[in-house]
Amino acid sequence: MVDKIKVRGARVHNLKNINVDIPLNKIVGIAGVSGSGKSSLALGVLYSEGSRRYLEALSTYTRRRMTQAEKALVDEVLYVPAALALHQRPSVPGVRSTFGTGTELLNSLRLMFSRLANHKCPNGHYVEPTLAVAAEQEIVCPVCGTHFLAPSAEELAFNSQGACKTCSGTGIVRTVDKSTLVPDENLTIDDGAVAPWGTLMWSLMTDVCREMGVRTNVPFKDLSEKEKDIVYNGPAEKKHIFYKAKNTNQAGELDFTYYNAVYTVENALSKVKDEKSMKRVEKFLKQGVCPDCKGTRLSQKAREPMIMGITLDKACQMTLSELVDWVAKVPSSLPKEMRPMAESICASFQTVAKRLMDLGLGYLTLDRAASTLSTGERQRMQLARAVRNRTTGVLYVLDEPSIGLHPANIIGLQGVIQDLIADGNSVILVDHDTQILKTSDWIVEMGPQAGANGGYVIAEGSVKDIENNEKSVIGKFLSGEENTVTRNQSSKEQLFEFGKIYMETEKIHTVKPLKVEIPKGKLTVITGVSGSGKTTMVLESLVPALEKFINGEKLPEHVTEIKAEKIKQVKLIDATPIGINVRSTVATYANIHDELRKVFAKSEKAKELGYKAGDFSYNTGKLRCETCDGTGVINLDVQFLPDVEIPCPECGGSRYSKVAESIKYENYSLPKLMEMDVNTALEACHNLKVVQQRLQVLQDLGLGYLTLGEATPSLSGGEAQRLKLASEMRKSQSNSVFVFDEPTIGLHPLDVQTLLKVFQTLIDNGATVIVIEHDLDVIKNADYIVDMGPEGGEAGGEIIFTGTPKDLKNCKTSKTAKFL
Repeated sequence: MVDKIKVRGARVHNLKNINVDIPLNKIVGIAGVSGSGKSSLALGVLYSEGSRRYLEALSTYTRRRMTQAEKALVDEVLYVPAALALHQRPSVPGVRSTFGTGTELLNSLRLMFSRLANHKCPNGHYVEPTLAVAAEQEIVCPVCGTHFLAPSAEELAFNSQGACKTCSGTGIVRTVDKSTLVPDENLTIDDGAVAPWGTLMWSLMTDVCREMGVRTNVPFKDLSEKEKDIVYNGPAEKKHIFYKAKNTNQAGELDFTYYNAVYTVENALSKVKDEKSMKRVEKFLKQGVCPDCKGTRLSQKAREPMIMGITLDKACQMTLSELVDWVAKVPSSLPKEMRPMAESICASFQTVAKRLMDLGLGYLTLDRAASTLSTGERQRMQLARAVRNRTTGVLYVLDEPSIGLHPANIIGLQGVIQDLIADGNSVILVDHDTQILKTSDWIVEMGPQAGANGGYVIAEGSVKDIENNEKSVIGKFLSGEENTVTRNQSSKEQLFEFGKIYMETEKIHTVKPLKVEIPKGKLTVITGVSGSGKTTMVLESLVPALEKFINGEKLPEHVTEIKAEKIKQVKLIDATPIGINVRSTVATYANIHDELRKVFAKSEKAKELGYKAGDFSYNTGKLRCETCDGTGVINLDVQFLPDVEIPCPECGGSRYSKVAESIKYENYSLPKLMEMDVNTALEACHNLKVVQQRLQVLQDLGLGYLTLGEATPSLSGGEAQRLKLASEMRKSQSNSVFVFDEPTIGLHPLDVQTLLKVFQTLIDNGATVIVIEHDLDVIKNADYIVDMGPEGGEAGGEIIFTGTPKDLKNCKTSKTAKFL
């Protein structure tokens, strides 16, 4: 009986030719510091080989239409089952995605309303449910005798034929916000009172406006109502104007059509082609609920079918818990001959819904926009989709399933994992959360360090074995022997010594009206179970309100007040990947590459050959490798096999031509420096002050193991988050607010200590740091805590505690307190 997967000679990324056995039908935890090779083993070897071998059984024709994993760099992998993966950190969904579409529950619901509903004939009479719909036959109205076809499931989809025409199925419409058109009424039109004419239109519009009979040389507030109306809504008349250019002495005359301020914005909006032009128009727009579909996204026709007196839009407004109970009653409400079909459709809905309920998402409604969900909610949606079917013999690779989950939510996750094992599957868990790792039957620990100094198996065995293993790093944290070092926290009396940020909001989503105070110059941690309203309060209310306050713009509709004296900037540091462009590297992102190019351009040989700093760019310079155009890789299209990416045969992946290798600074060429990790480069560049400072910042951020030439899209969420901070670390930040969305993602307890030092550096430089977090080590180190809850969804959305970690322990209603 085969009871383990055998991996021999694995060399993916930084893995050092390792051999390891992974037990089957067990929960196997893979631990290790960030960058030690955990994901390389789990996703790069086990998942990659498991999915590739399964797909190879399919026909060539089918495989050409699928994204296939490339063959892993490994000598041998034996007995690996077909594999499914849950990748780290779900991406932020687009405007068309909802909780219903993301979980695919809406597919089953639409099918129900297409096949099982009372349909409305063109003359407005409802017809009883009938099997004719499933047979795609015409329905005959018993009242007026009209023959008509019932809508298909596709015709009930807001991303397809069932979309509301007014808002194209998004539920929102953008209209011109008149209050933004003339921000300062004390200005005259000649001095630029009408903002869109200055940024979206020719400046000549002020001359045309004068010809329309408006006084352009008096303050806007002193114009008559008639004149103001011409500015905002005047007709598109053609006028003959004489103009004189402001900067030159040129003058002329021409015929020009008058564009009023509102039409100027509408015209610019209709021509938007990209993000950049949208940014210019956006500030003159307000977003509102679509007046036709009332935000349901559906056309009138798609809102007509009815089951038990409920229409599709109303069903989508129920919470998942209410919907599950309602769907259970549907088959019995139908004629006998329709029940077998109804039971089959309803069962497909209930299977997925049960997983989501097990994971504690029963409070969400199907019409909730997916972009407004928290990371923890999106992560559980993704997990439920991956494990929805009861399979056996499958290898589930879960990369950081605890992301975004409060310790109380992890219990639900553990239940789902136990179900998978009970059904005869194998589970690989890549995680740092000791609560999750303790549920493993077997642990493989990678290390000893990150990057080039990692990639070895340093310990393996049961939880007990790891706790007692001298070489293990995680063992001491599992046994509770080692705790994260604490920073010096502020006393109660010192909390508000630098002032505070104050915000009041009205109800939004499941969050009740709030009043919240945040101390300036301190570390504030926002805690609470997943779905309790942390993301809504911070990312949908506080951050946009501060941005509007800083820019002197109108606050978001649900924010009634914000007080933030002297705050000049707010920075959101999240774990979204840094670009998708392989041309962006650690050195370019941290502004190290530009400095190095200047240094090499000053060398004797570069001057002799006539090369300037721009020529050392691997994107556009003369010294880039022409074979791969400076990307370091060549893509080979192998027809029906997955595309193969190989290091460029000419430059060997360095991105530079041979000439660049001959130009040196203190024995190193630029391509050689780009191959070094940050720690090594620090020694090599000891005479270059600016470069050394920037490298030092990366080392302080715990990123010393990254190579300078590493492409930024390949970084993990935690690495991306810290790299975004690099440019901020040495500046004075006394008027800045930094907001972190779960920065401990992908971080080992040792890396969390580094992160706490980063927070301390920002605070020492005068910054206010606000962190949404579930990690207990970070919570214990806060100066001030805002705990939300008590539960998720409608049973949460309130601030149940504010104060120090010490006082939180005594709060009876807080779930966070129980785990502290």
